[in-house]
Parts: sequence; structure tokens; C-alpha cells
Amino acid sequence: MDSSNTPLVSVIIPAYNAEEFIGRTLNSVINQTYQNLEIIVIDDGSKDGTKDKVDLFLKQDKRIKYLRQNNAGVAAARNLGISEAKGEFIAPVDADDIWYPENIEKQVNCMISGGKTVGLVYSWSVDIDENDILTGAFRAAEIEGNIYPTLVSHNFLGNASCSMMRRSIVQELGGYNPELKQQNAQGCEDWELYLKIAESYQIKVVKNFLVGYRKLPGSMSRNYETMARSHALVMDKVQPNHPEIPNFFFCLSKSNLSIYFAHQSYFAKDYNSTSYWLKQAIKAESFTPFIRPGLYYLSIFSFLKTISQSSNSNETISPYLNKIPPNQPNLNIKTLTQKNLKLQLMLGVENVFHSFVMFFSRARNKE
Repeated sequence: MDSSNTPLVSVIIPAYNAEEFIGRTLNSVINQTYQNLEIIVIDDGSKDGTKDKVDLFLKQDKRIKYLRQNNAGVAAARNLGISEAKGEFIAPVDADDIWYPENIEKQVNCMISGGKTVGLVYSWSVDIDENDILTGAFRAAEIEGNIYPTLVSHNFLGNASCSMMRRSIVQELGGYNPELKQQNAQGCEDWELYLKIAESYQIKVVKNFLVGYRKLPGSMSRNYETMARSHALVMDKVQPNHPEIPNFFFCLSKSNLSIYFAHQSYFAKDYNSTSYWLKQAIKAESFTPFIRPGLYYLSIFSFLKTISQSSNSNETISPYLNKIPPNQPNLNIKTLTQKNLKLQLMLGVENVFHSFVMFFSRARNKE
């Protein structure tokens, strides 16, 4: 794509001990079909070879800039990058995630076509493992427009690497919140910023799988208790300012997060944690968990696998557990884009959920 008449996009990459994957992330960025980029890597006090890896790319691509700070957390790192950014748009990507080639091009086109009322656009994402192979899990929604109550109830964007935002808006709102790390509550910095943007601006979606979201044991997304605290602090700020949103939706937000933790724990073969987070979901609100078929699957099989691991019944139970389909089918972006049944179901559920939340929020607002 000719970059002479296209907006500059500032890519913000916070990196902490990221030597294993930072090269793949940078490769995915520099190989975007959209080339009018500045690429800012913020080393958040790494103690490994992150800088050496980045230095190799600095020699190859003049668009890359390297910054370093003492370890202060992902929010502070992103904010430092944004303070140095000159682009019209900000595109964050974590140092272990990847973008597929057309991500920035499609996001820029979506942002421009939406006009100045659009503050953020997001792409669909797939989960990948340490070898960049799809795990079978993905995040997709068609929700756009004025979507604040729905975003409170459920972070349908899914991760920090799928969004593009107007720099002027991000700076106006003060960027990401570094105080969450100081309170040992990292994890929802991106969600909190999305909510601030959605209060006053529209959100639009690029309906393509363009982001690879890496899931690894021990990563930030696996620190569930910390993320739960982060979520609670964010909701504690939001709820008093939005009396038009029924209290049930804040309970639903906590329940949705717990269900997400349960799914991720099951995927990581941590079946005790799966059971714990399922109980937390029901504790938060006891209605919707019982109308989600997938939770019955999680409850039954996490229970059986816990028994299998902790008792002498392994020989009796294992033959049944081995019949469960693996969570890593042979998938690729093309097959997902063709809207298979799983994708259609996810989009349908997301649309129904969005309609449900917006209907009751509008009804509450008229009272």
C-alpha cells in the first residue's frame, strides 16, 4: 500500500522479558500490508535478552524505536510509548502476540470510513500456542456503535492487541491506568480504557480474524486472582457513574469473567481451578450460568478429570475421558473465516446478549 497519503499509525509494544517471542511480534508488524508505521518498543525493565532481539530489528527497519524504563508495569510502558507517538492512530500489540498481514490496513480503513465519531476499532482474534498454531479458541463479535452497557457486562474485544484508537482521544483520557499495578491488580487496563472511550465515542469492528493472541502458562492472562481484583476496581469506579445500568449487569460482568477463567483453567488442565471459577460465576449471579450448555461440559468433565487424577478410579474413568474431542482441532484462519458452526453460534450469542443488555439499559434510563 502506498504510504504517501495515509495516516501514520503508532504501534506500541510493551515488552518485559520478551526475548522468546518479541522477534515474531516485530516480524508480524513490519510485514503489514499497511506500511506507514512508527513502531515503538518499550522495554519494561527486562532482565533477559529482549534488547538484543530488538537491536537486530533496529538495524533492519528505521521505523522502529526502542525505549527503556524501570519495571513499572504494562500500563506505564504503554503510556510512555504513547507520549512519544506521533501517529494519528495508536495500535497496541503485546510482545508475544502477532498480527496477520492485513490487520492495520483493514483497521485504518474501518476507522476512516466511520468518521470522527469513532474512537476505537477492533479485529477478531484467534488463540495461538508457543508455535503460532491455532488452539481452536477465538474471539469474534459483530457488536459496534454505542455499546457502553454491553462492554461493561462483557469485554467482547477480548485482548489488548486487537484494537486501534485515535491518539488524540487516548491522550485526552489520560491513557492507561498505572495505578492498578500499584494495587497488585493488573489485567484490566485495556478494558478500562476501552470503557472510557466507549462512554463518548462509537466503536466499530473489522469482521476478520487478524490477531494471534498467544496463550502460555504463567502469562499475565493466567494470573486470574490478580485480574479479578483488577476487574473489581474498574467496576467500582464505573458503577456509581452509570445508574442507568442495572446492578444485574455488573454482577453479570463478574460472572462472565469467572466463566472465562474457568474455560482457561480447563484448557490449562487445572481442573480444581475450573471448578473454583465455575462456583465464583454462580456466586456472582446464579441465573445465566445455568443456561450456558458449555458450562455443563466444563463442570462434568473437570469433575471427572479431578477424580481421575486423584483416585484409583483412573482405569475406569480414563476410557471415557479419552473420547472427549481435543481442544486443538486442525484449524486455520481460512476455515474460521468461512463461518463454521462454532463461529456462527458465537456471533449469534453475542448479538442476542448485546440486544438484551441494551434493551434493559434503555428501559432503565427512561424511568
